[in-house]
Amino acid sequence: MKTGFVKSSPHFFQLISRSFWLLMTVLLALAAFVPAPLQTAADPSSTPNPVKSAWFLLWIQELVSWSRFMIWPVLLLCLACFLLPWLPGQVRGHHASWLPPGQRLISISTILVTAALLLLTVIGLYFRGADWSLVF
Repeated sequence: MKTGFVKSSPHFFQLISRSFWLLMTVLLALAAFVPAPLQTAADPSSTPNPVKSAWFLLWIQELVSWSRFMIWPVLLLCLACFLLPWLPGQVRGHHASWLPPGQRLISISTILVTAALLLLTVIGLYFRGADWSLVF
């Protein structure tokens, strides 16, 4: 047996392939039948209130609406994600598992950051009104 390789099963890759094609089919169907949430063309004489970023950037707009210095945690988060493979204490697993014991802190931190970004996006998308005030 060669060293440096992880045992795998062809059944796993068939499952991944089917999942990929199912996801692509669903995304194409959604793209065909659900209209994109685009606003009207930009008109300098009539500015909408509030002006919102694209949905995938709303979490950053929400953060910087609190303080202009909130961009620094975003940049530090990007740097931390970039440096993840080189962080000390990484354990090489011989099989895949959810929340492996050696990387539980990183896994839970990733889940929490993702949940926070989703929450900020939902707040920016649905709960911000005129002059960026909170509305329910």
